[in-house]
Amino acid sequence: MTTDEPTHHDPAKHDPARQPIFNVPAVVVAIAAVLALIHAGRMYLLSAEDNTWLLIALSFIPARYAGFAGEIPGGDSAAVTSFVTHMLVHADALHLAINTAWLVAFGAVLSKRMGAIRFLAFSICGGIAGAVAFLVAHPGLLVPVIGASGAVAAMMGGVMRFLFTAIDRRQGYLLRGNPAAIERMSLKQSLTDRRIVLSTIVFVALNVLAIAGIGQMGTASAIAWEAHLGGYFFGLLAFALFDIAPQKFAPSDRY
Repeated sequence: MTTDEPTHHDPAKHDPARQPIFNVPAVVVAIAAVLALIHAGRMYLLSAEDNTWLLIALSFIPARYAGFAGEIPGGDSAAVTSFVTHMLVHADALHLAINTAWLVAFGAVLSKRMGAIRFLAFSICGGIAGAVAFLVAHPGLLVPVIGASGAVAAMMGGVMRFLFTAIDRRQGYLLRGNPAAIERMSLKQSLTDRRIVLSTIVFVALNVLAIAGIGQMGTASAIAWEAHLGGYFFGLLAFALFDIAPQKFAPSDRY
């Protein structure tokens, strides 16, 4: 739901020097807190055996869709719920810290622009897109995928749609203060903007090259780079479906 702008002048809203240093929306803080509490609960309240069972039950595992759902913790219901629940659990504190840092960096901007409900929907859909990408790349693989990386990558992709507009117009301060005031690039503009194309190539390359440092797929340090790419491209391509900021370009370019 959108609201009208206040009639009184708020100098802090447009003056970057008067913006608070820590200006993280409540929905982002809540998500970070939930992820931290879940991780702490697993580490300190559950036995090693129970923690392993819960981790697998919540994980996204392609083998569930190859006839093995009933043999994996979580059963048949996890074949549906794990598209979302895999985002709630992380391998270790470092994994959680990295995702939380990127959540704050990109999520704070997007939630201010979209509003809490649309931001949550966008993030969840981004995580689901990441899981689907991993499933397509590895059908039947008996390897658990966990973490909010796909959702965070979607946030990064979404921010790309208006980041360079702010830079071009010297409105970088709006990213922290009022990101909804930044015009969104159309999808056509986004796919042809050299900076976005280069950023995307670098992001893809970094994820693909990460394979060289993780050893065998399925080890504790393995990176589900396919999920990262699935989330990122969802965020880049589908951002306009969730964005409610007013735009000025022609209806034919609105996506």
